[in-house]
Amino acid sequence: MNISSIVVQALPKHIDELVDYFQNADYVDYHFCDKATGKIIVTIEGEGVEEEIKKLVKIQQLPNVITADMMMTYQEEQLDEEIKSLNEQHPVPDILKRDDIDIKDVVYHGDLKKKDFMGGI
Repeated sequence: MNISSIVVQALPKHIDELVDYFQNADYVDYHFCDKATGKIIVTIEGEGVEEEIKKLVKIQQLPNVITADMMMTYQEEQLDEEIKSLNEQHPVPDILKRDDIDIKDVVYHGDLKKKDFMGGI
């Protein structure tokens, strides 16, 4: 199952009619609108990406919709694969199992922004 959020952009004068449409549509869930900016937030669900794309295109083709873009997506199958991969990994990184490395040569800065990729290990 996939769930994705869609940001719909329309002219403020068309927001009420689009919100009414989304509230009554059976393929989309309405969540929020900002009439001043002409933005509407909805979510769609699908068994796969193809089903979600069909629903997105349907939204994009609605009268008075300027744009409709997928912003965030959750893919249950992909999450399950990542969890399986994490569970199969050994909790101790390979570098910590090596006997040929002197601990004094290991460089750690606490985060990747400060990590020295060219020197140290």
